Amino acid sequence: MPELINELSFLYQRLTWLSVLDIFLVTTVIFLILQMVRDTQATVLLRGVILLIILLSLLTSLVNLPAFSWLIKTTLPALLLAIPVIFAPEIRRGLERLGRAGSGPLFWQGDRLSTQKMQKTIHAVVTAAARLSARQHGALIILQRAVNLDEYIFTGVRLEADVTMELLLQVFYPNTPLHDGAVIIVANKIVAASCVMPLSSSGILNRVADRKMGLRHRAALGISEASDAIAVVVSEETGSISIAHSGRIIRRLDSERLENILLAFYRPTEINVSPFNLLERFRRRSEASNRQED
Repeated sequence: MPELINELSFLYQRLTWLSVLDIFLVTTVIFLILQMVRDTQATVLLRGVILLIILLSLLTSLVNLPAFSWLIKTTLPALLLAIPVIFAPEIRRGLERLGRAGSGPLFWQGDRLSTQKMQKTIHAVVTAAARLSARQHGALIILQRAVNLDEYIFTGVRLEADVTMELLLQVFYPNTPLHDGAVIIVANKIVAASCVMPLSSSGILNRVADRKMGLRHRAALGISEASDAIAVVVSEETGSISIAHSGRIIRRLDSERLENILLAFYRPTEINVSPFNLLERFRRRSEASNRQED
């Protein structure tokens, strides 16, 4: 015990503001890495890598194994080079979020006429989602914001049509040629339908108790992870309405809540609340109401 106290006292005497800054930077880097891989399949992989490193460190430090220690020291640089390749999707997603952090929150900024068109478009999306929900017709509607979605638009059928409730209902009517895939809306136009979206690698959907979310919800989460787009999903099985953004999803929305969230994203000058914070608030409120219903 006295030796431990002496060692701690020695470390405290050598502690300077540069040492504190050094520890803070290392802690920040580790925290950001854990944030990037949170709720992804890479979490399990990272846990395995950490356990392997601990096991190898114990073997090489506690037991005298010269050949094994040489092998570990020789292969360690190659393992360090392999880590960026293994975690490439998570690193790319984290860098994309960092790059979008400095951009403006809106793609739609303009005069009063543009605001009126935006409100009309949102009203058409909300009304269509409510009708589709009542009929239990599955739908996936993507609203583009700052990040361009051309690579996904090219996978679908070009429409270049005004956003109307009737057109959205017709597109997602069961067994029609365009009902599979997603509709992408840019400004006040339905640019394309039947578009292929990237599937999410997140583990969020696997933790849902009722398992009522399928491919459409995974695609909605996927596009929200790959871009800053907003995805509105209508479940074909239950008819519930969900919205996904920035890798998060809110379920069991009614038309009023859906419209309020969409307006929060596209009218920040009139609503003095950050859209991301408002989405988080709606998510918590929805989870609380869902727990009361259950």
